[in-house]
Amino acid sequence: MPKYVLGAGSLRELKGVHPDLVKVVKRAIELTTQDFTVHDGLRTIEEQREYVARGASTTLASRHLTGHAVDLVPYINGKLRWEWPPIYAIAEAVRTAAVELNVPIRWGGAWDIDFTASTDPIDDLVSDYIGRRRRQNKKAFIDGPHFELPKALYP
Repeated sequence: MPKYVLGAGSLRELKGVHPDLVKVVKRAIELTTQDFTVHDGLRTIEEQREYVARGASTTLASRHLTGHAVDLVPYINGKLRWEWPPIYAIAEAVRTAAVELNVPIRWGGAWDIDFTASTDPIDDLVSDYIGRRRRQNKKAFIDGPHFELPKALYP
């Protein structure tokens, strides 16, 4: 029996999300060593504008608008927490679930790689991404809780 299950709020957030991504999230909660909640699934354009205004997102063309993205946030002692060690544990569970289900995933901790093809340690993926962006003289936007289906394969 899995240690964690998705609560009613998480299941509500998954409404309108692409079925392949829902399958990955549901499998990841069974595999994870860190409880999490689906903080965001499908968003309205108004919600997305608010996220951009607050700096929580950089685009109005978010995959959340089409149901191709979710944010999975660690749930610790009854609270949502944005801390890296638990985010890494969730990312590992998502990667394992995605590989198992043959669903490619793009991760906000390392936007520019094929997350599901990588076998590197999760925390190395983030630091390597930051290094690549610095070498390109670009800022690294890191969104560890964010997982999405790649646009090239899921338009």
